[in-house]
Amino acid sequence: MTRKGLKDKGVGDQLTEDIARYRRHPECKTLVCFVYDPDGRISNAHGLASDLSKNADDFQVIVIIVPKGI
Repeated sequence: MTRKGLKDKGVGDQLTEDIARYRRHPECKTLVCFVYDPDGRISNAHGLASDLSKNADDFQVIVIIVPKGI
């Protein structure tokens, strides 16, 4: 969940760290990241989700941000 002071860059940085951590886990093949942004703090939710979502043969990342900005 976003909060005061946690916007696009902060969320992106945290998700990037999480993605790297779970990618190394031998049994994790899919990571779904759900970000709840009730106050619309993420200005480009679609872009952030698109940049971080990946579909590789060995590891898939799905990023969902709701609501999708104001």
